[in-house]
Amino acid sequence: MSVLVAGTDTPAGHAAYRYGIEEARRRGEDLIVFVMAGAHSPSTELEDVVETVEFPDERTQSPTGDLIDRAEGEDVSALVIGVRHRSAVAKLFLGSSAQQIILEANKPVLCVKS
Repeated sequence: MSVLVAGTDTPAGHAAYRYGIEEARRRGEDLIVFVMAGAHSPSTELEDVVETVEFPDERTQSPTGDLIDRAEGEDVSALVIGVRHRSAVAKLFLGSSAQQIILEANKPVLCVKS
């Protein structure tokens, strides 16, 4: 089993990555980093946690959809995402990837603030 982290190059994404490492360590599982945006550099805090890096399909229109599809794998026990504060109006007009993941994922979703 593995803990899946939505990887983004944002403060919330970095917080999710750090929490994902700790959660994988607590569970005794591997870590999968699904790079949705930006670049990814492995952490020096990994120690005994095995990390795999994956990317959405290059042809996709929805990296969020690819992440949700990846979370459906039998090898994933939990999904960790970074969230930031947004007003209700901003969510209404702009949508929210975090909201889509929380509503559509069939695995436990751990939301981490930066």
